[in-house]
Amino acid sequence: MASHNSWSSASFNHSDLSYQQIHQAQMIGTILAITGNILISISLTIQKQSHILLSGREDSIPFYKSKLWWCGIVVMGIGEIGNFVAYGFAPASLVAPLGCISIIASSVLSVMFLREMFRASDAIGTAVALLGTYLLITFAPDIHKDITANDIRRFIVNWEFLIYLLVETVLFCALLYLYERKGLKHIVIPLLISSLLASLTVISVKAVNGMLANSIKGNFQLQHPIFYVMLILLLASCISQAQYLNEAIQLYGSMNVVPMNFVFSTVSAILAGIIFYQEFHSSAFLNVIMVLFGSLLSFLGVFLITRNREKKTSEVSYVDPGTIPKLKSTAKIQPDFRSKHSYGTVPSEKQANDCQTANAK
Repeated sequence: MASHNSWSSASFNHSDLSYQQIHQAQMIGTILAITGNILISISLTIQKQSHILLSGREDSIPFYKSKLWWCGIVVMGIGEIGNFVAYGFAPASLVAPLGCISIIASSVLSVMFLREMFRASDAIGTAVALLGTYLLITFAPDIHKDITANDIRRFIVNWEFLIYLLVETVLFCALLYLYERKGLKHIVIPLLISSLLASLTVISVKAVNGMLANSIKGNFQLQHPIFYVMLILLLASCISQAQYLNEAIQLYGSMNVVPMNFVFSTVSAILAGIIFYQEFHSSAFLNVIMVLFGSLLSFLGVFLITRNREKKTSEVSYVDPGTIPKLKSTAKIQPDFRSKHSYGTVPSEKQANDCQTANAK
């Protein structure tokens, strides 16, 4: 009886220690993801500041010759490494939605260092996104497993993933045909293509991360061909994803692309984690609902922060003297394009013809 009790106690302590280890690993992944996203937002602010300083110089130099710009690139690299390592400690369904931290930090840093206006929608969006982040961290699935090459091979042949891969392949080919062949450039199409590639990025980055971690611990994994397959998939999906994302930004601007891309890529990453790595396999129904609700709150917060962020340029082509001090005229004036510094009233058609005749003589 005593031996049975001692065995039960030892089993309980082992289970409790295992839970503590899982919780500790997940917290490390969460901290790495949050820190990485904050560093990325700092790097973007640094790069934007370098562009502002370069635009004010009399002797214009390329941005890539600016030390401040390269400093931003280095900080971004460190942040991306933090995100990469985070996938080895925390589930993809937690790491991916934490990308909203980058957008929150960017809005705060823009107010502090770039003197942009902090609007009411920014404050509400930040509060909503932070609430979503809290729910994600609190109710994320408590799983942490050392991923090996054998695990990856087993995950690949699961019927759930094979169906998911088939659907994704058909959808990807259809979108690619519409975008490349038919020239359909709606904003949703390149972003959906990018998000489908993002699911492959999440699968491959977690696999490469897990096999590298096991190799460092002594369980060498680099002799398996699947490691190099995943590494190639990671590089190819990242490059292709960046290409379509940049094309979308060129067509529609970053303020329209950023929130939609965050939603699409996050949903894609969560699906990849659920289907490929079975992250919610043993989770309670409440945890699943709260993680999804936290993700929705993060999406809403990002939309509130980024909405109407672009600078609006006036479509009025004239200067209103009512805004000029000590000028009582109510006429509308336009720049006289024949002179660099002079302004005059808009000439009539007859005056314009007379002017052209005089110039011809």
